[in-house]
Parts: sequence; C-alpha cells; structure tokens
Amino acid sequence: MTSPPSPASPHAARAHSFNAAAAQYAANRPSYPPALFDAVEALAARSLAGATVVDVGAGTGISTGLLEARGADVLAVEPGPGMAAEFRRTHPRIPIVRGSGDALPLASASADFLTYAQSWHWTDPSHSVPEALRVLRPGGALALWWNTEALDVPWIAAAARRAERFLHRDQEAEKNDSIARATHALTADPSGRLAFGHRQVRWSRRIPVDTRLANIGSHSPFLVLGEATTGAFFAEERNHLLEAFPEGSVEETYVVELLVATRS
Repeated sequence: MTSPPSPASPHAARAHSFNAAAAQYAANRPSYPPALFDAVEALAARSLAGATVVDVGAGTGISTGLLEARGADVLAVEPGPGMAAEFRRTHPRIPIVRGSGDALPLASASADFLTYAQSWHWTDPSHSVPEALRVLRPGGALALWWNTEALDVPWIAAAARRAERFLHRDQEAEKNDSIARATHALTADPSGRLAFGHRQVRWSRRIPVDTRLANIGSHSPFLVLGEATTGAFFAEERNHLLEAFPEGSVEETYVVELLVATRS
C-alpha cells in the first residue's frame, strides 16, 4: 500500500479542498436523521417551524434542505465557490450568500437559529462566538453538530485504523483532531460565554461499497492528497470491504454529536 507524503497539508488547504469535490460531497456524504432536529428543538426549547434559521458553512445544502423541510425560513451562508455552486444547483429556491462564521454578512439580532453542520471546527471561536451572539435574537439558539462514525462497530473501527495508518495518524493524534475537539463545549467556546447542552443521536444508513469509498474520499485529509496518491489505498480498501461484505453493501452507523446554546 502506498503512503501519502508527510507532513500533512495545511488547515487552509483542507478547508478549500471541498470546492473541487462538491458534487462528490453532495452525492455521497451522509444526511441527518429526523431525531437530530427533534433534539435541536428540545435543547433550544423552541420550534424550527416558522423560525428564521441561518445555516452557516452550508456546503452543498445537506442540512439546509432538511431545515427547510422542517418548516424553517432558511438562509445559507457558505464561503466556498464550488460548494456554493453545487448548493445553487441542488437547492435553487433557498437563498445563499457568501461568507463565513468568523464574519457573518448578516444584520444584528436577525436570526432565531444559527446552525453549523460539520462546519464549526473551520471557524475561529474568538470570532465566531461573538458573531453568533451578535446575529442571534434574544432567546435564539446556536446549534452545532457533527456526524461521527460509531467506532464501537467492529468493521468501522477496523476501517478507521486503516485510514489512520495511511494518513500517518494514531489514536492520540485523533483525539486532538479539530473536529473531535470542537464537539466538546469547552473548546467549542473557550471563552465560556455559551452554556451548551449536549445530545448524541445514533443512526445508520445502508449504502453500496462504492458510495462508502466515495464518502471517505470526500473528506479533506484525502482530498488534499489527490487521486494519484490515494488511489492504491482506496483500491485496497474496496477489497477489504468486499471481503467482509460480499453482497456489496455496508451499513454505516453514526453518532451525531450535538451542542446547542441559547442567547439569553
């Protein structure tokens, strides 16, 4: 199996890597279960239906479309041109503006909810926390969530270890990963200005092996390496999965880590 170059690519390169792979991202990334939005409403003590919701780092609109389906009046904010173009293609009726959580292009006290699906860890909390407090109305809620793989499922844990070896990561490094750190309230807001409630929502989806591979390939550590470097890894990973699942499909299990804080 070939190995990627070291050291790892810079954070900025990872953030921009999604733009060239927006269609792959939209087609293969997991969605979110209805129970997640039930939990958002429970922790926020208010309904999404009829609320003004700003989905920040909206990407291709996976969460944005689900928020609209819950009856929210949604505006998307997305910094990446490639992701925004894919968003407009798949969600032509939902408005989208270019911007980031560190400098929201929004009026003060204009939103009932700010949501960040898989995107808070790309912000700088020293900027994004004050921006959230500025844009939220009194009683409004900041909701952050991440799909994380259920590592108590043996085949998922084995696949994660293979990916870690390829990417020159280990378990200790993984604990310090930006996403893992962001899912904890103290690091989501180091200033301590926000009091987060926390929920976990477990769910799963059954997909073809090739969708599984395309999903993993849409993650930034693999995108920045390029197909020439990752091709041998994914060919070998496909063999591993087909050996374990000769019928050609897998059940991916996720635990959504959810943090919600309200503006007093």
